[in-house]
Amino acid sequence: MDNAFMTGGEQHNTITRTLALIQHDNNNNNNLDDDILNKIQAAKDIRKLTKTSQKFRRQFSEAIPSLVSMLKLASFDAKEAGLLALLNLAVQDETNKISIVDAGALEPIVTFYQLGDLKMQEHATASLATLSASTVKRSTIGASGCIPFLVEILDQGTPQAKMDAVMALFNLSSEKDNLTHILSSQPIPYLVNILNSSKKSSKISERCSALIESLVSFEEGRVSLTSEDGGVLAVVEVLERGSPQNREHAVGTLLTMCQSDRCRYREPILKEGVIPGLLELTVQGTPNSQTKAHTLLRLLRESPYPRSELEPDTLENIVCDIISQIESEEQSGNAKQMLADMVQVSMEQSLRHLQQRALVTSEVSLK
Repeated sequence: MDNAFMTGGEQHNTITRTLALIQHDNNNNNNLDDDILNKIQAAKDIRKLTKTSQKFRRQFSEAIPSLVSMLKLASFDAKEAGLLALLNLAVQDETNKISIVDAGALEPIVTFYQLGDLKMQEHATASLATLSASTVKRSTIGASGCIPFLVEILDQGTPQAKMDAVMALFNLSSEKDNLTHILSSQPIPYLVNILNSSKKSSKISERCSALIESLVSFEEGRVSLTSEDGGVLAVVEVLERGSPQNREHAVGTLLTMCQSDRCRYREPILKEGVIPGLLELTVQGTPNSQTKAHTLLRLLRESPYPRSELEPDTLENIVCDIISQIESEEQSGNAKQMLADMVQVSMEQSLRHLQQRALVTSEVSLK
């Protein structure tokens, strides 16, 4: 029966019966197979009932220890049913997430990556993506040994598993120790591949960019990105065509690199034709993007020193310095056109501002 059509009494009876089946401990080996089958059915019922109901997630929370025990059984079906039930219990329920981790679910979940079954790897990755949404358990999850497997999924997983792996790693990266573990598993080549194969405005692209931005705060991350064929270019393309938040991550990545070692990373960034995208960000980006784009443009100029008072350190002058150094005629032409467009936009904005002021002044005098 559908959850929505159950009476209060029917719901109570279903919960009581299902909990009795899942929590039953059978010491009689003769009936062990039947007991496992009952637990599998109960886990499937829990999964179904908790799919869309927060109320049922709360009411079935006491089934968590028994469901975690199912993950350790030899039966593949028991492992799968238990894991899927736990996954639904964890969705949008912080208390259940914490209880699942505390009940010891991480160790068997990590072993599922070694079964060689793509479906179980997908379920395990979805579970880690959901559990890692709990900020209080991210250190524990990161220390469970799951990170190398999540990075491997970035390379070899199904499309859905890759998406969940990016989410899990993105969540875990908020802890510095986890970020070090992620970096040591060398994820950047796989993140670059995902960026290249994804829409630049997609959520998976946004999380990949956020991860890369965090990883390049380490020298190993910067070296990995510049060593990867097309690595910097992938970030530049996100800067040009990504969502506003994605573009902010991209310009943040390039700025971090240039601030860490301007002499080393200036050329690899410039040669990928970053200037037009940066110019556009100074006009159309988020406030943070605009600030970062201005700062990066100043770092990309040949001289790190400001101009004299006779030659003010304006954005136009900075860009002209950079344009004069760009070898590619196409890049130089694009940058010049973008600069001209910026000047035009600036003039139009100033004109509108003057017109608005004149209108306000006129209205005040009429009063």
